[in-house]
Amino acid sequence: MKRKNPYDLRYSDEEYYWSGKPSAMCDRLVDLVRRMKIPRPRLLDLGCGEGQNAVYFARKGFDVTGIDLSRVGLAKAERLATEAGTTVAFICADLIDYKIDRPFDIIFSSGAMQYIPPANRALRFKQLKDATGKSGVHVMSVLVEKPFLPLAPDAEDDVQLFVSGELMGHYGDWEIIYCIEEIFDCRSSGVPHRHAINRVIARRYGAGD
Repeated sequence: MKRKNPYDLRYSDEEYYWSGKPSAMCDRLVDLVRRMKIPRPRLLDLGCGEGQNAVYFARKGFDVTGIDLSRVGLAKAERLATEAGTTVAFICADLIDYKIDRPFDIIFSSGAMQYIPPANRALRFKQLKDATGKSGVHVMSVLVEKPFLPLAPDAEDDVQLFVSGELMGHYGDWEIIYCIEEIFDCRSSGVPHRHAINRVIARRYGAGD
C-alpha cells in the first residue's frame, strides 16, 4: 500500500530541499570501489529523493538505480541527471516493500531507512543483504534518537528513529569497514536544528580481497 508522501510538497520548490550536495559518504564509497576494482558497479539508492547522490554515482561510472516514493522528487532527479549528461534508472516505489529483482554490487541509503518500522527492519535488512552480490557493499546512514536533541520541526509522524548501534547490529555477519556516529546541523525546514546520525559501510564477509 502506498504511503502518503509529504515530500511531494517539500520537493515542489525549484531549490533543493536538502543541501543540493552529495552525501559525505559518496567520496568514501568511490574510494573503496576503486580499491576493490569493481567494474561499472551496480548501485541501488534507496530513498534517492532529488537525486544528488544517485547522479553523483552515475557521473563516476556506476550503473545506478534510484527509488523514491515522491514523483516530484524523482522529476527533479531526472532533470539533474539530464543536466549532468548522465543516466539513472529512477523508479517510483516505497523502500519499505520494494521487491529487488536483480543483484546489486552496492546498496546505498542516506537518511531514509528510519521509515522502515522497527518490527520490519530485521527482515528488510536480510532481504537487502540477500540482494547483494559477492563482495557486495552496503552504505547506510540513519538518523538516531538522542534525548538531548528535540525532534526536527519537519519530522513526520511515521518516522521511527534508530537507536545508537542498532544499524551496525544488522551487519554482525559482514565486515564493518567504517562506522561513526555524529551530530550535524540542518536547515531542511528553514528552521535551524540538529540531527544525530549513524553511518556504516559494511562488506559481505569472505570477499577475499
